[in-house]
Amino acid sequence: MDELLAVFVQESREQLQALEAGLIALDRGEHDPDTLNGVFRAAHTIKGGAGVVECDFIVEFTHVVENTLDALRNGSRELSPPLIAALLQCSDHLSDLLDLLEQSATPDAECLARGQQRLANLGNPTTPTPTPTAAATPPVAANSDRHWHISVRFGLDTLRHGMDPVSFLHYLEEMGEIVGLATIYDQLPALAEYDPEGCYLGFEIDYASTADKASIERVFDFVRDDCLLHIIPPDSKVDDFIHLIEQLPETPPRIGEILVQVGALTEKELQQALHTQSQLPHDDDHPAPKVGEILVEHHHVPPQLVEAAAGKQGKLQAGQNHTLRIQADKLDKLIDLVGELVIAGASARLLAREIGQTRLSRVTQIMSRLVEEIRDSALELRMVQIGETFNRFHRVVRDLSHELNKEVELNISGAETELDKSVVEKISDPLMHLVRNAIDHGIESPEQRLAAGKPARGKIGFNAYHDSGSIVIEVRDDGAGVNRQKVLKRAIERGLVSANQSLSDTEILNLLLEPGFSTADKVSNVSGRGVGMDVVKRNIQSLRGRIDMESVEGQGSRFMIRLPLTLAIIDGFHVAIAASTYILPLDSVVRCLEFKDAASDRDYLDFGGEALPFVRLRDLFRIDAPMPPRQNVIVVQYAGQKAGLVVDQLLGESQTVIKPLSSMFQHMRGIGGATILGSGEVALILDVQALVQLAATRETDSLSVQREPAVNQPA
Repeated sequence: MDELLAVFVQESREQLQALEAGLIALDRGEHDPDTLNGVFRAAHTIKGGAGVVECDFIVEFTHVVENTLDALRNGSRELSPPLIAALLQCSDHLSDLLDLLEQSATPDAECLARGQQRLANLGNPTTPTPTPTAAATPPVAANSDRHWHISVRFGLDTLRHGMDPVSFLHYLEEMGEIVGLATIYDQLPALAEYDPEGCYLGFEIDYASTADKASIERVFDFVRDDCLLHIIPPDSKVDDFIHLIEQLPETPPRIGEILVQVGALTEKELQQALHTQSQLPHDDDHPAPKVGEILVEHHHVPPQLVEAAAGKQGKLQAGQNHTLRIQADKLDKLIDLVGELVIAGASARLLAREIGQTRLSRVTQIMSRLVEEIRDSALELRMVQIGETFNRFHRVVRDLSHELNKEVELNISGAETELDKSVVEKISDPLMHLVRNAIDHGIESPEQRLAAGKPARGKIGFNAYHDSGSIVIEVRDDGAGVNRQKVLKRAIERGLVSANQSLSDTEILNLLLEPGFSTADKVSNVSGRGVGMDVVKRNIQSLRGRIDMESVEGQGSRFMIRLPLTLAIIDGFHVAIAASTYILPLDSVVRCLEFKDAASDRDYLDFGGEALPFVRLRDLFRIDAPMPPRQNVIVVQYAGQKAGLVVDQLLGESQTVIKPLSSMFQHMRGIGGATILGSGEVALILDVQALVQLAATRETDSLSVQREPAVNQPA
């Protein structure tokens, strides 16, 4: 039962996300029936699952919500913003009830009272229209000309959820008559893989009834989201059958069977075509016509259906993709093991080189290539689309804009961009602060926007894309922008800068990221407590990322968050300074050069006609060792900026498992982590972002000093 509860809670949370997304879409004005039906199905599925696990307090609460949604579906209630707000509150309460169920607890008096209040906010929902029964809809005779075709494939967990596939057939017979029935077993696995509690059934049903499509769909409501259901109405068009053919999950061996399954052809017609084919003379040079050609010739089916079935057959024979849900901790364990395998492979390569065995070296090279493929495949398993994280903010934007009496819409692009799931989990909190800041400080009130010649409704945008081995997430708004004078005045008041200090626009904007800094004039539920943007900066830096800001007063602001694609394993470039080994992310390396100006005091060199600032890592890390006869410059880049790093030796590429540093090293500049080499020694991973910024800052300071006029020079 514990396993069943865990499955129910997990699937119910997914249904709640779908319910909330549907309500947000309705709130934006998307009043199409499919959206409303999707919201109803989500609530209905939660209620049905709660009944299976015998959770009465969720069943009772969801039943009232379901009644309200059904009243909206049949038109007996009007959809309004207050009602949508009340339904969203009910969604929040359902989430709280799922938390209680997960903790094996029951609602206390306060929770029950809160739930009753939220149900009261729904008003008095009309009793839902009853599902047609035998008394309401008499059965139709088998010779009725209103024949429907129903194609259903039940989900693997149907039996575990307490549902009997045969009961749906009995329910259908209350509204009509099952004229023909084919039971499909094509999803049945091999005996070794067979799950005795799994459901592998499907039905193809020739159904005579005067009921409408909505009534037939309602029969399958309890399994609607866990099954594949297609209903072809009487007198359907060819396109409807073609669509159903494309949705078939099985792998039938013949075109005729595909056409029978979708109801475009009767079994009798197929047998006649097969008999005709067998009677026609044929030999190796003159094969018999195909069944599809015979069906078209005898006008049993149009040629478009035969072409669609043939195309489907080819795709199915090529194989299908299947989705498997696994626990996150098992995936994390796999990544850890792959990391250990990478380290062990590096040790084997080093040992092969030391021994000097050619055959052993070749074997280790093959093993290294295989380990690299395993690493890439394992990391792909952890890559998830960021769109799911972005979509959660529709609710945040809606609630916060209502609270502040502003009109704001959220636009999302780049939702299909993928990055490591561990990064996705940790980026939600910084994004939350940025969105709240944009709505509170950035977006003006409708009156102010209209007075400034802008639309009354403000816009906040999310965008994500890949760039040079990193992912960039942009959060932008079309609000008032940053008032730099106000920021500078507040910074002077707090002693962050002196009154006579001259700051660039970028430096003024960076003041917003200082701890405790706020430009809010009063404390509210949203801002004014000095907590926010510094949290964003700290959390992003903990992910080895960087945040930049741009703002144009009166036009809006844009925050750009740059993050690594993964926090686990990277391709590294090894370098050495004296006896110490360091590693650079290979994606950031542009070029390697010989350092010819070792004796010069300059901090920049000529790189393709451009001044390239560089950092001497020997001096930065205070390594006191004899200078080698030759040094090298590694040109690296980050966020469009280039810099040079002066090192002693170039040791080549290798896979690198990133090990985080302890908190006592969190303020160390230029170091982003550590790894274990094949020799067992520890090597430090260089923080390219910090080193590029350091080189750029030194160059800016140097140029500033050169431009300053001489003071107190003798005449």
